Amino acid sequence: MRILYIDMYNSGISGDMFLASLLGLVPEDNSILTELEDLQNYLSGVSKLNIKLVHTEHTGIQLNQLKIDIKETKEHRTAKTLQKTLNDFLNNSKISHQAKNYANNVLNSLIQAESEVHGELIENIHLHELSSVDTLIDIIGVAIALDKIKVFEKKIPIYCSKIPLGGGTVNTKHGTLAIPAPATLKILEKSKLVTFGGPIDSELVTPTGAALIANLNSNFLQYPNEMRINKSIYSTGQKKFKNFLNILRIFYGETEDTDYSEFNHPLQKYIEKVAILETDVDDVSGEILGNFIDKFEKEDVLDIQIFPNITKKNRPGHSIKILCYPELIFKLIERMTQELGTLGVRFNIINRVCINRRIERKKIEINDKLYDLSYKISFIESDRGIKIVNIKPEYDDLKMISDDTGFTIKKVQLIAQAKIEQIYNNFTKHK
Repeated sequence: MRILYIDMYNSGISGDMFLASLLGLVPEDNSILTELEDLQNYLSGVSKLNIKLVHTEHTGIQLNQLKIDIKETKEHRTAKTLQKTLNDFLNNSKISHQAKNYANNVLNSLIQAESEVHGELIENIHLHELSSVDTLIDIIGVAIALDKIKVFEKKIPIYCSKIPLGGGTVNTKHGTLAIPAPATLKILEKSKLVTFGGPIDSELVTPTGAALIANLNSNFLQYPNEMRINKSIYSTGQKKFKNFLNILRIFYGETEDTDYSEFNHPLQKYIEKVAILETDVDDVSGEILGNFIDKFEKEDVLDIQIFPNITKKNRPGHSIKILCYPELIFKLIERMTQELGTLGVRFNIINRVCINRRIERKKIEINDKLYDLSYKISFIESDRGIKIVNIKPEYDDLKMISDDTGFTIKKVQLIAQAKIEQIYNNFTKHK
C-alpha cells in the first residue's frame, strides 16, 4: 500500500514549499507548472506569471524550491473573485472530481478563516495578502500533484509530524500582528494538526500552508508503523534563517499492509479494527478464572477464551485471550491486572471481517403451546443482493423451551428448523 509522510518539524509549512516537494514525486513537473502559468488568463490584474522549479543547496542537502515571478494588481480582490477563478480554471482541467473538491475546500477554509477573524460576511471579505495569484498557484498546484500520485483515487494514507509555528510578529495590511497570524490560527483551531511554539521568531506556518495540510485526510502526529521509503524529497521556501534549516521533507513509499481498497469484493466494507489482549498465568486457581470470565462477559468484550498451557519451569498454566475494540485496550488491561495479578499483557491491533447479523423472533408450537424463539441471521450485502450465510436458533431460547417442555435441546432444535426456510424466503425478499 502506498503511503506519504510529511515531516514539517524543521520547516513549518507554506504552500510553495509543499508544492515544491510534491513536484519531486511527479515526473511531468514542467507540464504542471506550464498549466499553472495559464492562471494569468483567468484572473484579471495579472500581467506576468512565470513559475520554475529550481534545485538549490543548503547545508549540503539538495533542495527543491519554487521560483515565481509575478506582476499583478491585486487590491480589493474578493472571495467571490478567487472562488470563480479557481472553479473556472478547474473546470478546464483534467484533474479528478476529488482533487477539485480538495482545492475548493482549501480555498473555502482560507475564506472562512478571514471571515471569522474580521467578523464580516464572506461576500464582503477582501483577502489582501491571500488574494494574490500565488495563493491559487499553491492550491491548484498541490491538488494537481496529489492527483498525479493517485492520493485521492487510491485513498493513500498521509501521515504528518507536528508543526513549529515560529514566533514574534508579522506585518500585514491590518498592521503588525502576533504569530501565528489570525487566519492561520482559525484554520488550526478547526484541524487536528498538532503544533508547538518556536523555535525561532518568524512565521513558519502560513494560512495557505495550514489550509492545505488541514484539508488532507491525514493521520496527524504519527509516523507509520512501518514504511519502505521509495523516494524522499526535500524542499525549502523563500526565507533563510541562521539557526533554522527551513527544510520540508516528504517520504513516499509503501507498507506491507494489504491495500484492501483495491479489492472489488463485497467483504471489503466489513473490515474493522479490533484488538487482541493476551496474557499467561500459572498461579491462578480455577475459581478465580471462572469469576474472571463472569465479570468480563459483562464488559464490552467481543470474545474471551482461556487455553491450558505449560509455562516456564514446566508449570501448568493458562493462556487468556480477549477480543475487544481498540478504544477499550487500556481499560481492559487494567482490569486484567487487577483480577488476575498478571504483570504483563500483550496486545495487537488487527483487521477483521465481521459480516452483518440480525435477530428475528418467530413463534414455534410444541404440545399446543407457542414459544418465542430468536433466530440469528448472518448475511452479506453486495450489488448483487443478499447472500445468507447462516440462520441459527439462539441457544438460550432453545434451553428455555427445553426446560419448559421436557424435550431435549436437540429435539427442540429439530422442531425449530422448520421455520428456517420461511425466514430465508421472507428475509431475502424484504431486504
